[in-house]
Amino acid sequence: MPTTDPVSRSQTIRYSGLFDFDGLYAAVIDWCKLQGYMWHEKTYKHKIPSPRGAEQELEWEMTKNVTHYLSHKITISIHSWDHTEVEVDVDGKKKSLTNARIYFILNGTSTRDWQGIFSGSKFIQKLQGWYNDIVYKKEFESIYNDQFHYRQLALHAIIKKYFDMQAKKYVYKGYLGEN
Repeated sequence: MPTTDPVSRSQTIRYSGLFDFDGLYAAVIDWCKLQGYMWHEKTYKHKIPSPRGAEQELEWEMTKNVTHYLSHKITISIHSWDHTEVEVDVDGKKKSLTNARIYFILNGTSTRDWQGIFSGSKFIQKLQGWYNDIVYKKEFESIYNDQFHYRQLALHAIIKKYFDMQAKKYVYKGYLGEN
C-alpha cells in the first residue's frame, strides 16, 4: 500500500511587479527535464479580466520514480492577480513581459511503494512496515529525502532568480555534485 509523506515544509514566494513569465515557465520545464522529472500542468484557470487585469490559477506537478520503491513529487501552486501583458523596449527590441501580483507555493512529497508491491494481506503490510522502518529507513531519510529537499531548494532558487529576489549565488549550489 503506497505511503506518502511530506519531505519538507511548504516554500512560498510572493512578488508584485514586472517579470518574464514565459522565461520562468521555460526555466521550470528545463529544470524538470534536466533532473529527470515528468512535468504536468494539472490546472489552468484564467478568470475574466477586470480593469486592473486578469486573475490566473495554475498548478504544476513534477514526478520522478527514484527507485523501484520510491517516487518524488513536487507540486507548484501559482495564483496571480492584476495579470497584464506589457511590451517593453529592451536594447531596441520589443519584449513582452508580465506585470502582476503573484504567489507561489512549492510542496514536495515522497511516496514509498508507488507500485503497490506490498498491497495485499496483513502479513504483507507488516512486511512493508518492517521494510520501511528497519531495512531502508536511514537510506530514505538521509539519502533520498535529503537530496530531494535540496533539489526542491534549487528549484525555489531558480524561481526567485526570475524575480531578482536574491543574490546571484545559490548557497547550496554544487551540494549534490550538480551545476
